[in-house]
Amino acid sequence: MAAFQRILATAPLPADLRGGVVAIGNFDGVHRGHQAVLERASAEAGRRGAPAMVLTFEPHPRKIFRPDIPLFVLTPPPMKARLLSLLGFAALVEQPFTRDFASLSAEAFVTDVLETNLGITHAVTGFDFHFGKDRQGGPAYLMAAGERHGFGVTLVDAFRDEGAEVVSSSRIRGLLGEGEVAEAAGLLGYRFTVESEVVGGQQLGRTLGFPTANMRLSAEAALKEGIYAVRFRRADGTLHDGVASFGRRPTVNDNGTPLLETFVFDFSEDLYGEVCQVSFFGFLRPEVKFDGLDALVAQMKRDEAEARALLAGVRPLSELDAAMAF
Repeated sequence: MAAFQRILATAPLPADLRGGVVAIGNFDGVHRGHQAVLERASAEAGRRGAPAMVLTFEPHPRKIFRPDIPLFVLTPPPMKARLLSLLGFAALVEQPFTRDFASLSAEAFVTDVLETNLGITHAVTGFDFHFGKDRQGGPAYLMAAGERHGFGVTLVDAFRDEGAEVVSSSRIRGLLGEGEVAEAAGLLGYRFTVESEVVGGQQLGRTLGFPTANMRLSAEAALKEGIYAVRFRRADGTLHDGVASFGRRPTVNDNGTPLLETFVFDFSEDLYGEVCQVSFFGFLRPEVKFDGLDALVAQMKRDEAEARALLAGVRPLSELDAAMAF
């Protein structure tokens, strides 16, 4: 099987990817609703013996149209690419989203991107996908354009969870903002995971007997501040249980940029400069200010015990979750 490729839509598409089936959308989160679209694209590609690709837009269009409103991106491009690779896709094609691109007509999007750049044989997208200037292209337009340009179109209905609610990226963002990582995982189909470089810190945790791997997340990451049971994946793929604090460290009066600090269990190697991943399994408690370091250490020991107990009993939610966090 050929290696997964991450490609800019403005670059020439490799010849072996032309004639493929493309799933179109933002797919932020690659959640269960997105996976319903992606599974249809993968099945169609298998039926045709064609490569399966994903066309997405970077940055998220909302960042262009509403730059004043911070957007918590669930899956930045590298994480999105990792998830799509695990789902068996051949490539992620990233279309740079600018105001000039947004001003393209719907017909120009079909002709320039889908036909000329990608040479697709089939498109799969959600029932509410709109494209082109002023959102002039919708599902009916795409189906008619497919007939004119010689490619098929499959539209996928909204995916609903077991409670009959539509699964959406905004709903997942809201859950993560409340620390409801287990419920968010139920909608994602895998444990929410972040990726960042391990950076130097104050090394206070080391002096307290709890050395941490420190990672800076995006300033827009609206994850509830507090303590979590996590799994920590190194760049070499090895996986370790741990407990992580996300916040501003009130006990040591460091109320600056939120930092993700992971105490990796039974581990003592140097991680500085390594790009690692942290998967969130459970919210243990909010971040609070303790009356001195002794009280903080005592609570950290309780947090460690609780995280170990929680992680000892977890099971994969799906094949994707097993690949990400098990």
